[in-house]
Amino acid sequence: MHFREIQEKLHKFDEDRGWNKFPASLVFAHLIEELGEISRHITVKEGYKVIGLGHKAPENEELGREFAQAFNLFVQIANTFNIDLESVVLTELDIMEKRFSAEKWSHHMNKRDSQ
Repeated sequence: MHFREIQEKLHKFDEDRGWNKFPASLVFAHLIEELGEISRHITVKEGYKVIGLGHKAPENEELGREFAQAFNLFVQIANTFNIDLESVVLTELDIMEKRFSAEKWSHHMNKRDSQ
């Protein structure tokens, strides 16, 4: 399935439930909530927050679902503004490929890792 097809499928899903009527500001707030849940998983996994030392385990242990929920909300916001994500992502990638040399950045990151 292509990205555009996924976006259209999510748009239909939201329309069928009337969720496309929510204002973008509320969907954005929900997106931030879901990103916070992803953040909680990351900070625990990387040891920044330690379970049992003042922190509780993330409630939902399915990190993949958290990413899917955040992605769905992000797409819902894009749909609100009639943004074709496939098109704009590919256009932006083309701009970034010209702006950020893979060779120079790879060299920089390898040099950084060896320090």
